[in-house]
Amino acid sequence: MSEKVVIIGSGPAGYTAALYAARADLSPLVFAGPEPGGQLMITTDVENYPGFPDGVMGPDMMDLFKNQCVRFGARVEHATVTEVDLSQRPYKVTADGKTVEAETIIISTGASAKWLGLESEKTFGGFGVSACATCDGFFFRDKEVIVVGGGDTAMEEANYLTRHCSKVHLLHRRDEFRASKVMQARVLENPKIQVHWNSGIEEILGDTDPVKKVTGVRIKDTVTGEERHMNIDGVFIAIGHKPNSDLFKGVLDMDDVGYLLVQPHSTKTKVPGVFACGDVADSVYRQAVTAAGTGCMAAIDAERFLEAEGV
Repeated sequence: MSEKVVIIGSGPAGYTAALYAARADLSPLVFAGPEPGGQLMITTDVENYPGFPDGVMGPDMMDLFKNQCVRFGARVEHATVTEVDLSQRPYKVTADGKTVEAETIIISTGASAKWLGLESEKTFGGFGVSACATCDGFFFRDKEVIVVGGGDTAMEEANYLTRHCSKVHLLHRRDEFRASKVMQARVLENPKIQVHWNSGIEEILGDTDPVKKVTGVRIKDTVTGEERHMNIDGVFIAIGHKPNSDLFKGVLDMDDVGYLLVQPHSTKTKVPGVFACGDVADSVYRQAVTAAGTGCMAAIDAERFLEAEGV
């Protein structure tokens, strides 16, 4: 017997889709994926989600999301989808060696921030190291931070952080940005931003006892090889995001980066009964609240599709 709704991925989008689908008596099956709860599982304080005036820990928030959708009948399996067959309905979804049939599929696989690959990034992730200025900039009010990158994302992050921080250091491994001219001009004309050309972070330094926090970085000149130390309060990695859409290459439409394309004002992909929500289909906002909103949309789109099909 086919599942009415299979949700691939969790996080705010997947769990919200599961909540709405469950309350519509569709008994959705959620494959939570390799990172159940998504990027919020590595986020400490979430202070910009409505309804939590005192803030909430990212993992605690995702537990609340999960428990709420399970309460109404969603089934969450901690399995990773490895294959999807969208050639005909019912579609086939394989996770950890088990294949299920699905009348509709909601894709909420998210996007992963690209990192430098330093061990110290992991050590201080959520404790001074971030990949989202909009999410975490507030915590660095009147402090000095570093932004790493040379594209539009890095320019946007650096400019945004000047609203909160006393100074922003922008590090780029080359001697020219690849960002658009307009974005470059905003950065170069901003008195609170100092650009460090031909510079890369070798190591993020900080305390781990009694409280984890970033205190500085070791920087290397990419031309001369000279190293220097800089005292700093936070590090923002802004070298881009990679949407987790590899499963759907050649099957669903996506942009040059890999974000899934949906029809305007909906979550519909080009395959009937297949919907995409959250960061895997959002290259612009990438916020928990917008992901949850599109998760709601996807569940409603799936419900209406099933009703029209008489399922």
